Amino acid sequence: MSYFRVQLHRSAIGLNKKTNEILRTLGLRKRGSVVYHNITAPTAGKILAVKELVRVTLVDQKLTKEEHNTTMKSNPGYYVVKEEGHE
Repeated sequence: MSYFRVQLHRSAIGLNKKTNEILRTLGLRKRGSVVYHNITAPTAGKILAVKELVRVTLVDQKLTKEEHNTTMKSNPGYYVVKEEGHE
């Protein structure tokens, strides 16, 4: 089954009440938050209403919060092989 992966890209501060309500019904509260929804016509209509504020991708599976956080972490560029001098 496929899903919409919806990420709030732009803030909703200063927008009208209807737009804020649509974002709340989608489950988007903070900028950068990500939610997954089944692909349905009502969901597509809500996303279309706020298309300027969100980024949408189609994915095959939902990621848990922990899985999503690990994909967002950057590579530090180094690895600690052995710590010396610490007691």
